[in-house]
Formats: sequence, structure tokens, C-alpha cells
Amino acid sequence: MAKTRSELREKCMIILYQWDLYRNNHTKMEIDDIIKDNLDIDNDFVKDIVYGVVTHINDIDEIANKYMNNWDITRIDKTGAAILRMGIFELKYTDTPEIVVINEAIELAKKYSDESVRKIINAVLDRINKE
Repeated sequence: MAKTRSELREKCMIILYQWDLYRNNHTKMEIDDIIKDNLDIDNDFVKDIVYGVVTHINDIDEIANKYMNNWDITRIDKTGAAILRMGIFELKYTDTPEIVVINEAIELAKKYSDESVRKIINAVLDRINKE
């Protein structure tokens, strides 16, 4: 059964969360293997988001930190960081409408993060969008 873009973004978040855990624990794990473990179909949308975030991680984190007011992305939970990174990637590197990107990120944050992280994600994405 085909998944909605919202469901696919949730898969992307899970994949990026896992990738970040492996990376921070210095555990070798191929991104393709993480994708295969989490997705039962080959999906270009998921690959575009995941590979895009992984490829541009340093730039994305720099952008996030610029707008986090005395914080940085490593201080929020890994789930929130994955959501924020996806949102920044979509705002900066895709032609997805800004309102869709921000709304999708907030919906994921409502489901997986606490209110303070949701507010940070919303504020950062809103500032980037207004830039």
C-alpha cells in the first residue's frame, strides 16, 4: 500500500535518528542498510530526503545553530534534531512549499518531541523561511 508523504517523512525521521545514533557511537552502518531496515519499498522521496540531509549535514547544522539563540542542535533530543534537519533540508534544497515543510515538521514534533523542542523547531524553521 502506498504511503502518504507524511508517513514517508516519519520514516525519514526514524532513519535519520538511527543514522545519528550510529554516527555518534562511532558504529559503522551504511545508510542504505538503515533505509532497507525501515522501509519495505524502494522510495525516491525517502532517499532524496535522507541522502540530502546526510550529504549536507554540516551546512544544515550550521544553519540550525545560527537560529537557535545560545543553543545548538546537539542540545536537543535526537528525534527533534532529525525533524529539524529534515525541515531545513526541505526548505533550503527542495521546492516543497514552505508551509508544508513547517507544518509537517511541527506535526512530527507533536508526536515525537516535547513542547520545548517543538517550539524550537517551529521558531528555527519560521526564521529560516522569513530570511
